[in-house]
Amino acid sequence: MCRFEMQAMTGVIAAMITSYDEKENIDVGRTEALVDFLLDRGIDGFYLTGSTGEGFLMTQEERKLVVETVIKRVSGRRPVIVHVGDIGTRKSIELARHAYVAGADAVSSVPPFYWRFSEKDIYHYYKDISEATPLPMIIYNVPLAGLLGTDLLLRLADLPNIKGLKFTGKDHDQMGHLKAELGKDFLVYSGCDEMAFSGLSVGTDGLIGSFYNVMPETFKQIYACVRDGRMEQGRRLQSIATEIILECTKYDYLALLHNMIGWQGVDAGWSRRPFHNYGEEELSDLKKKLRAIRDRFRVSKEEVGFLAAL
Repeated sequence: MCRFEMQAMTGVIAAMITSYDEKENIDVGRTEALVDFLLDRGIDGFYLTGSTGEGFLMTQEERKLVVETVIKRVSGRRPVIVHVGDIGTRKSIELARHAYVAGADAVSSVPPFYWRFSEKDIYHYYKDISEATPLPMIIYNVPLAGLLGTDLLLRLADLPNIKGLKFTGKDHDQMGHLKAELGKDFLVYSGCDEMAFSGLSVGTDGLIGSFYNVMPETFKQIYACVRDGRMEQGRRLQSIATEIILECTKYDYLALLHNMIGWQGVDAGWSRRPFHNYGEEELSDLKKKLRAIRDRFRVSKEEVGFLAAL
């Protein structure tokens, strides 16, 4: 049974990484430790088994195990959104029904990918999944799976159970237009971490992203700055975050996030191949560049916690 209404799913939501052990098995203990770490850092919600969570590298049963583990550990303290996307509608419906039974608060999905599905196919994909459970559904508009046009997004938003949009495209004019068109009851989330300030500035309701696993406090401050009109401070924090992200994305950054959490005293395990898992000796140059960003901006521990560990 879900515990949160859609309107409560705002703020900074971590697209949670998945913790594997050294043999690439789901590591329940490390997953629980990561949940605790994010809760302690004030994260506003969890988005599971999406792109950052390496959902497409898992079996159905593995995805279900992650969902069950996180929902049990969160224990109703924050909203949990489960990404159920896959190529096949039946597979996604199975995951959506499991999420509902497990106690998720919402489901989400990329559009079906690999084959060039028509707009009609995509529309019915979302319709079928959204009708499979009572949970609200969040469309996931992301370049990796193929961006959806404004007309199709507006048609999908008319479906009764579709209540939100995670917009990871960089066309924030379109995102702002969609938010204005769809109104306050339809939630729009900015999905580009390096453009969080911009996304919030055009009226989005929250942020869902990868680097919120590592520095949620930074983005919570950006969120508060935009909300309170402290725009110069928000721009400064975004500039710091963006420089960090640009350095990190020169690597297999989904795997790198595990190291960055480890620098903060929490063993987040490994990624699954074909992502490359980094030994600390491979990251000496990155650490040097991150320290330079810290020193140039005079970043405090309260602004970006992990930089203090370098």
